[in-house]
Formats: sequence, structure tokens, C-alpha cells
Amino acid sequence: MYGYGFYYDRTYILLVIGMLLSVAASAKLKSTFAKYRSVRNASGLTGEQAARRILQAAGITDVQVRAVSGSLTDHYDPRTKTVNLSQDIFGQSSLAAVGVAAHECGHAIQHAIHYAPLEIRSAIVPLANFGSTLSWPLFFLGLIMSFRPLITAGIVMFSLAVLFQLVTLPVEINASSRALRMLETTGILGREENAGARKVLTAAALTYVAALASSILQLFRLIILAGGRRNDD
Repeated sequence: MYGYGFYYDRTYILLVIGMLLSVAASAKLKSTFAKYRSVRNASGLTGEQAARRILQAAGITDVQVRAVSGSLTDHYDPRTKTVNLSQDIFGQSSLAAVGVAAHECGHAIQHAIHYAPLEIRSAIVPLANFGSTLSWPLFFLGLIMSFRPLITAGIVMFSLAVLFQLVTLPVEINASSRALRMLETTGILGREENAGARKVLTAAALTYVAALASSILQLFRLIILAGGRRNDD
């Protein structure tokens, strides 16, 4: 179809590469988390207790810490000002638990000080969601109808999703850096223990790197397909 095998074109390799990167990053996170989930921290603090201590040390009094269901579902919600910790984190006293809890507190600190990349990310969330939803339908409809403006619109919409991933990466890395500093300065973890928490947070960061790389590869694929369609016209 369309002269270069619409469903069997060579650009599928970009999707495969992106998928492999995501799978590898996810596997690394799961193995690292499993390793340090079984290592108890010397302070004996749970994820919940570590989060409360970090928030108190940062002078943040209007953020609540609460438990949520699921595994690796931990997140900070700026709308409700809550640090939400999963079952593997909230009540556990492992290196992984306090590391992840501290990371989410890092986001709370970012929010409190109006960290610019976080505010930019929050501002583009609606655009990114809108773009990721409409990008592929617009793009493929444009291909089918041979209508260049729709193809271009699809690429632009997908670029918004890529932009979100691009802004997310420094936000996550910064939150982890803040977390590791707070874990040590508050005495929750010693220096050697902090190295273990760093490995957990680094593995988590790799998932965001993989997500960004996968999105960029998909964007390249759209551009290549659009270029091939232009050559057929």
C-alpha cells in the first residue's frame, strides 16, 4: 500500500528498538527494586516515616503522606498535595522503600519552591494528552486521504507528547538528586546505604530515558513515513 508497504515498511525497526529499550529499562528497575527491597535500612524507618521526616526537614507542612494500592504506583499529586506511596513502600523499612519515598518528596519540594521544569511539565500535560490522543488518527487519516495538512498536524500533535517526555526527564533526575541529599542530611541513611538507594533511583530514571528515546524514535518514524508519502505524490 502506498508504494512502500504501509504495514511492512522498514521503519518498524524503530518501534522494535523503542520497545526493547523500554523492556530492558523496566526489567532493570524490577531487578534492582527487588534486590534492595530485601535490604533493611539501619534506621528502621518505613517509607511513610522517611517521607514525613523529609517533608518536615524541608519545612513543608501542608503535604500529606498516604498509602495507595498497587506496586510501583508511587507518585506526588500537586493538586491534592499528597505523597502517595504504594504498599511496597509505605510500611516497609527497606533501602528501596525509603529511596522511593524520598524521591516522591523530592517532587513535593519542587512544587513548594516552584521548580520551573516541574511547572512547565504541569502546564503542558493537557497539551501532551491531547496530542498523544489525536496524533496517530490524524496522521493515518492524512495518509489515507493523501491530505498533507492532516499528516503534518499528526506529527505536530505527537511532538507535544515527545516534549512532555523531554521535560519530564530533568524533573525526575532532579527529584532523585534532592532525595539522596535529604536521605543523608536527615540521617535516614548512611553513606553506604545511600549508594543502594541511588541504584534504585538510577534504575527508575532509566525508565524515563527509555520512554523519551522510544517517543523520539516514533517521531522519527512518522517523519520518515510522511517523507515517503511525499515522494509518492
